[in-house]
Amino acid sequence: MKTLFKIIGVILLLCIALIVAAPFLIPTDTIFNKVSEQVEKTTGRTLTIKGDKTLSVFPALKLELNDVHFANMPSGSRADMASMQQLAVHIPWLSLLGGELKLEKFVINEPDILLETDKSGKANWQLFDAVAKQPEQQTQSGEAVKLPENFDIQLGEVAIYGGSFTYLDGQTGAKQQISDLELAILLPSLRKQLEVKGAITYMQERFELDVKLDTPAKAIEGATFNVKQTLNSRLVDLTFDGSIAKQGQDIKGLLALNGDSVKNIANWQGVDLNAKDNAFNAFSINAQMHLLSEEFNLTELVATLDALEIKGKSKVNLGSRLAVNADIDLGMLDLNPYLPETVAKKEAPAKDESKPAEPIVWDDTKIDLSGLSALDANVIVRSSGLKANDIKLGANQFTVALKNSIAKLSLDSFAAYEGTGKGVVTINAQNTPYKIATNFDLDKIDAQPLLSDAAGFDKLMGKGSLNWNLTTAGQSQKTFINALNGKLGFKFADGAVEGANVAEMVRKGKELVKGNFNAVSEGLDTGFEESEKTDFSALSGSFNFTNGVGKNTDLSLISPLIRISGEGDVDLPQTLVNYRLVTGVVDSIEGQGTTDDSTGFKVPLRIKGPFHDVNIKLDVSNALKDEAKQKLDDAKDKAKDKIKDKLKGLFG
Repeated sequence: MKTLFKIIGVILLLCIALIVAAPFLIPTDTIFNKVSEQVEKTTGRTLTIKGDKTLSVFPALKLELNDVHFANMPSGSRADMASMQQLAVHIPWLSLLGGELKLEKFVINEPDILLETDKSGKANWQLFDAVAKQPEQQTQSGEAVKLPENFDIQLGEVAIYGGSFTYLDGQTGAKQQISDLELAILLPSLRKQLEVKGAITYMQERFELDVKLDTPAKAIEGATFNVKQTLNSRLVDLTFDGSIAKQGQDIKGLLALNGDSVKNIANWQGVDLNAKDNAFNAFSINAQMHLLSEEFNLTELVATLDALEIKGKSKVNLGSRLAVNADIDLGMLDLNPYLPETVAKKEAPAKDESKPAEPIVWDDTKIDLSGLSALDANVIVRSSGLKANDIKLGANQFTVALKNSIAKLSLDSFAAYEGTGKGVVTINAQNTPYKIATNFDLDKIDAQPLLSDAAGFDKLMGKGSLNWNLTTAGQSQKTFINALNGKLGFKFADGAVEGANVAEMVRKGKELVKGNFNAVSEGLDTGFEESEKTDFSALSGSFNFTNGVGKNTDLSLISPLIRISGEGDVDLPQTLVNYRLVTGVVDSIEGQGTTDDSTGFKVPLRIKGPFHDVNIKLDVSNALKDEAKQKLDDAKDKAKDKIKDKLKGLFG
């Protein structure tokens, strides 16, 4: 028995000695040459070691290679497709005797990996041309290969630590790079699921990822394969569940994207949105996507941004020039959070009646429209409502056409302020100063809220039509106002002009002309009082604008008690109005059909002053002159009649 134990002990000692001595007995170069030979046979590329090579056999066969280089394709931009500081390979003993390359574990430290396409579109990751079944005709550049049925690669687990991963498009020159790799790749077989888990750094931002690919063999052969991917970071979370075909040229599936701040993503890309606190924050996108070559399609799109919800579909051409086509339903669209502070009006505080009104000052902050040069677009947009500054619209549809920095916004349907309309805005941002042209026709519009929201003018009440054809040029609100040219026309009915009772003022003027001073004890220089108003049954007129100054010569106001005609100027750059109205008074209360002859009495009114402090007063001196002139004309007519009678008697 003792002898048996001795024999067993000797055998164990010999085994241990063999294991310890094996690395010295087995030629490392022989093992590496076999691995290198198999790699070159499999991929057609050379694998070279410029550093030390070490081999250990316990507890598993392990080959450590330092300063490893894997050759690139001949048409690549550099000699190596990949290099690494160290490569540790765990090789099953039996795989050295078999006909397939099988690895239990593969550890890569500090790799420098380049994936690229050459100028013809051929990809350097097409590694298996040497073992692929070639068709009778030569395979074209970029075409897929066919793997032999008995060929397989079993890598087990591949771990990657540190280094960088670069993609280079040889046709466009586009380059992307990720770094600080910390990845685990599980590849039990080319015909089984591949999984990649870990984290990477892209543009100094850390991303965690998990990618599952059903069969790598399909990807190598250019067949359609399924992919499920999740990507998480502090900026954005992304999931994709779909398929990839044509070697990455055809990708489709369900895409979900969400994040807490668009501003943070923009800052990461070096863009300062200069946005308000309540703008460009939380967002989400859910859609069916399809990327085919350079065309990206989204269908069944549901996107949110802050309080907005967007539905629709879009098509984006990602070629040399970005082009967007879309059909979008914006729901209730409130643009105020996204308008710059220099454009969006601040919420007005409650009026303090004790303080005088403040003058209007046009903003001279430069507006940057250079972003219109970045893309072309044809977008149809619908919304159930829209808010922009103080302007409020109902259901509307408009089309945005953008080509070579010229944007055309067509208002196809419009419902707001109890009316309807259509119009076109054209913005030419090819050069500064920018050029803007607008042509609008609005019908049955409620004037007071429209003018109050659009221009801060709330003195006109009534419903009717408003149309304009205006052009301007500039780079700020002030310069646009200064360069305004074109025509504006309006017709309103059954309304009022607030701020003065013109009929009462004219009656006072008439009494004064007649010498009844007691009737006008309150005076004639009535100011622009909020409590006063002049009713009308019809109001019409037009303005011709030149350099921001609108000239009117055809103003007409008809009411049951007065008739008004007038002319004058509205100076938008200086925010001044200078108008002279000629008013006739109807004494009877019978209305517009009255036979009262008092309409023959005309009293001019002068409307003058800055927009914030307009004054209206009677031009009595002109009224007296008109009255005297009328009496003189009457006397002349009577004298002529008498002379005619005398001449008739003389020549009988």
